[in-house]
Amino acid sequence: MNDLTKTVEGAVGEMAPTGAGNMSGVTVGVIGLGLIGGSMALDLKRRGFAARTLGVERDPVAAEAAKTIGLVDEVVDLDTCVERADIIVVAVPVGAAVKLATDILDRIQDGEKIVIDVCSTKDAICRAVQYHPRREQFVSTHPMAGTEYSGPWAAQPGLFDGRACIFCNAEESSARALKTIEELYGVLNMRPIYMQAGQHDVHTAYVSHISHVTSFALALTVLDKEKDEKHIFDLASGGFSSTVRLAKSSADMWVPILSQNRDNVLQVMDTYIEKMKQFRDAVATYDEASIRELIVEANKIKKIIR
Repeated sequence: MNDLTKTVEGAVGEMAPTGAGNMSGVTVGVIGLGLIGGSMALDLKRRGFAARTLGVERDPVAAEAAKTIGLVDEVVDLDTCVERADIIVVAVPVGAAVKLATDILDRIQDGEKIVIDVCSTKDAICRAVQYHPRREQFVSTHPMAGTEYSGPWAAQPGLFDGRACIFCNAEESSARALKTIEELYGVLNMRPIYMQAGQHDVHTAYVSHISHVTSFALALTVLDKEKDEKHIFDLASGGFSSTVRLAKSSADMWVPILSQNRDNVLQVMDTYIEKMKQFRDAVATYDEASIRELIVEANKIKKIIR
């Protein structure tokens, strides 16, 4: 048994905290047992919200790992999950999630079932389901938590504690569905924030997506240098490691995110390139006053992020 298996199995055995409310005892089905889906399944079961958890995972290696680790009670196929689950969580990459969400809504017959997504981009998926006859049974969410790692091996207890969860176009969901999913995220110790899908995509482009793009670019810059200079990684300090950490993130996840949020990401990238040019011009001309001014201005972020 490896350390991850011990950690997760130990978490499953912990006493569930109070707060599961009236929805405790439901069956939760999670489609996509990666970092987000696996971590949700883990905590919803151990904290008493879900009486049973089902998982759907197309990758056979990941499916076997999820069973071995104990992320869910049972790994099943999509039809079985839709049939048996009271709440269905779509936790696959955003490129697949748009079609999958509508397919699931097409399949459900029970008017009490609820479908949610946890995608990092919201406008495309919300537009896809907007006029679906079962739209009110769908709740679009984005739990703002994660790491640079992916797959069932990355799932961890407590991942969502203290973080924000964005609810998009909540007025299009039924009051019952919305309340239930608010309770679900309450069990995960997340605070709700409500906004429109388009507004969400603009904000995430600035606070999340550009961070990944710049990390990927920095990694490529250093890797180009590393071809000629083997000592660069020996000299890399904690600052470099923290800055480039996001470059470890999965291409399968980030290619569709950047594609779906293209216009917003391009706008942020243009602004970022402009700021980089200001720094470059100041450094190139030995303009220490301008360099200081740029750094002092950037230091204002300390008032927001501590």
